Amino acid sequence: MPGSAGLEDSRQPRGILYPARLPTFDRIPAPPAVADLVRWFWIPEWRIQPGRTSRQHLIAFPACNLVVEPAGVGLAGPATRSSHRDLSGTGWGVGALLRPAAVPHLAGDPGALRDTYVSKDLPDLHDLVGRAMTGPGDRHRRAVDAFAGWLAAEVPPPDPEALLANRMAEVIDADPAIRTVRDATERLHLSARSLQRLAGRYVGLTPLAMIRRRRLQEAAERLRAEPGTNLAAVAADLGYSDHAHLANEFRAVLGLTLSDYRDRASD
Repeated sequence: MPGSAGLEDSRQPRGILYPARLPTFDRIPAPPAVADLVRWFWIPEWRIQPGRTSRQHLIAFPACNLVVEPAGVGLAGPATRSSHRDLSGTGWGVGALLRPAAVPHLAGDPGALRDTYVSKDLPDLHDLVGRAMTGPGDRHRRAVDAFAGWLAAEVPPPDPEALLANRMAEVIDADPAIRTVRDATERLHLSARSLQRLAGRYVGLTPLAMIRRRRLQEAAERLRAEPGTNLAAVAADLGYSDHAHLANEFRAVLGLTLSDYRDRASD
């Protein structure tokens, strides 16, 4: 899967460790009115047989997600490790992968939300999206339009600094040639201090953590797509100094060796 967000396949979304185990999943581009605030909307729906669960594993994008579910609205902060959720029964969710420009208005200090999921008292948003998801017609499109309309009304247009934060996140996520913080500063024509400040205020992670997250996602995708590939070649292609460096980082974040993940992903 290409690193560019615009080319990602919604059936095999980067960041999901075992896409073959997904429930029904839809990824919808953000409408133009909120394109500076949301990268995309994502909608899973599931119907699990009684007594069974479906565990979904993620290496989340380095970003916040605003999520509407039948029980309420929540905000997921930026992740520093892999995560999972056990699905059961029947349910749905409508999430917005937020661009950095939207974060200060919805999350305050995103760094304080690392690896957390907090409830948000947003009854109007919950009502709008809930009615769309339980009504007739193209429920997913109606839900996204309702969600986008609420965001456009509640979040002011981004200022130049917020747009620069968006650009920072886009460049780090889409360009595999960026392997170090210095690479990012040179590409964006910013000092290391300015880059750190932008990432802290608008993402809640360091630039290095953002780069590492993209590379781990790419490593996992490569192992799924090419299970017979040489692990040392994967490490070299992604800019790791050696196979051991990638293996150690992969194990630290996912709790799995490269070989174990490759075997599980092919089941």
